[in-house]
Amino acid sequence: MDRKGFLAAIGMSAATLTVISCAGCAKSSSSGGATTGPTGVDFTLDLSLAGNATLLNNGGYLASNNVLVARTTAGTYIAVQQSCTHENYPLVYQGNSRHFYCNNHGSAFTEAGAVINSPANRNLTVYNTSISGSALRIYS
Repeated sequence: MDRKGFLAAIGMSAATLTVISCAGCAKSSSSGGATTGPTGVDFTLDLSLAGNATLLNNGGYLASNNVLVARTTAGTYIAVQQSCTHENYPLVYQGNSRHFYCNNHGSAFTEAGAVINSPANRNLTVYNTSISGSALRIYS
């Protein structure tokens, strides 16, 4: 094999490895990238812990166990799946606007999880919440 043939073979090998390794990075699934929330959810957050203190303020939120937990401006607790149903990107809670928002593609959802702005076309999975003292339970 001459030098030119050798370099061409090395180049093809490198290109093949790059394509194979990048293929795992693509966000996809059989539902076109759309996701649903976790099932069998049942966990408790101790609101007296510093790590959960954001939930003591109206409009505060945090993510735990693939669930986004928020305290509305009215002071009630709500919980939805952490990822957008469009392509699995993390959501944020915008208390003043009273909705969940995906910074990646602009999808938005009501506090009840209903789609209000595409490209998402499926509602969020919503979870139950109950409070007892400083224990906030989130469950399916």
